[in-house]
Amino acid sequence: MEPTATSRTGIGLPDTMRAFVLDGQGFDHAGTRFIETPRPGPGQLVGRVDAAGICSSVNKVIAQGSAHTLMYGWDLVAHPAILGDEGVITVAATGEGLADRFTIGERYAVQPAIDAAPVTNRDWYPNHGQGIRKVAIGYTLPGLLAEYVLIGQEAIDAGCLIPLEGAAIPAAHAAIAEPISCVISAHAHHLHLVQPDPRLARHAVLGLRPGGIVVIIGAGAMGRMHLDVALGAGPRMVVVADRHDRRLDLVRARFGDRARELGVSLVTVNPVGTDLRAVILDLGDGALADDVIVAAGNSGAVEWAQQLVARYGVLDLFGGLASDDAIVGLDGRAVHYGEFSVTGSSGGGPHDLAAAVDLMASGRIDPARHISHVGDLEHTADFLAMIRDRLNDGKAVVYPNHRLPVIRAVDSWTGEDERALLGG
Repeated sequence: MEPTATSRTGIGLPDTMRAFVLDGQGFDHAGTRFIETPRPGPGQLVGRVDAAGICSSVNKVIAQGSAHTLMYGWDLVAHPAILGDEGVITVAATGEGLADRFTIGERYAVQPAIDAAPVTNRDWYPNHGQGIRKVAIGYTLPGLLAEYVLIGQEAIDAGCLIPLEGAAIPAAHAAIAEPISCVISAHAHHLHLVQPDPRLARHAVLGLRPGGIVVIIGAGAMGRMHLDVALGAGPRMVVVADRHDRRLDLVRARFGDRARELGVSLVTVNPVGTDLRAVILDLGDGALADDVIVAAGNSGAVEWAQQLVARYGVLDLFGGLASDDAIVGLDGRAVHYGEFSVTGSSGGGPHDLAAAVDLMASGRIDPARHISHVGDLEHTADFLAMIRDRLNDGKAVVYPNHRLPVIRAVDSWTGEDERALLGG
């Protein structure tokens, strides 16, 4: 089907649009195609997608299809899903009841995970969605890898649209606020028991331990986001470990200056042939790490990380494990005598997304350094293949409403870069 030539600005919506759609299980059932552009019903709005991030979770839902946890057995043949869970929108049209809450032209970052029962297309869920208490954009709700997206009552009522009013945040940066929000959520799960005087009661401190030692295992895109957020938490040292020297080179090149400005010692270690525990003990004057974050999806890394945690420390299992690699060995003696906590998180919420936007707007993190590729919606399959084959070293972002003939590989992607590309 060919697109209808219609204005893509203001409240005018085209008859058709491009979207990255899944209509079964496997990559043969996923692709960019023309579909009808949604119109908002009561309590709904339609947003123009200004930029969308490409997340590894898209590969997971393609591979698993209806069996994916957040698809709830949805019949993808009868009701194809529009994928994409990272993005930023501009309000293009509002349905009945929303005109006084949303204005055409307002920009919003989107939190895809919604702690609510399904409302939109409830009849399409097996058993009409009974018992479901969490839905997500890019799964059973229309996703952001599209020129336009229908935002339903679930997301609006749950506060999942975070306003960007007054924040001069480039679209590509706002599009990756969601993965950064996952990092913020993960760090909020850290709980440290503090007892400077054994005669006094212990008290709990949330977040990374100020003045402590942080170890991040895995220096891929998410590991570097952990580093970026961690540097602002005031540790005295951050150790980043990865088996690939190329990634460690990126860490030093992109974060070395900032670490020095903040007075944080940044150390990179390739653990192949190196005793990382001995390195940490040496750097920490006999102390192990207060916070150990496993940003690699590998059970061996989880088991290995246990030996790096200090007393009252936290071991954070951030990297998702495959179903056939999910059982890990826990050193009970280490937990018992080390009195450390094991935690994990699987995503953020509206509060975390708002915090990510605030970090960007205030300049406390620089999203430009996390973007490695930009392209067009038509490049989505290529980007997903790069993620699957571990050929990318950062976040890929697409601009659905702009035709970009080639993929651009970049060292960073600033607001000036975006304006020059899009002619804004």
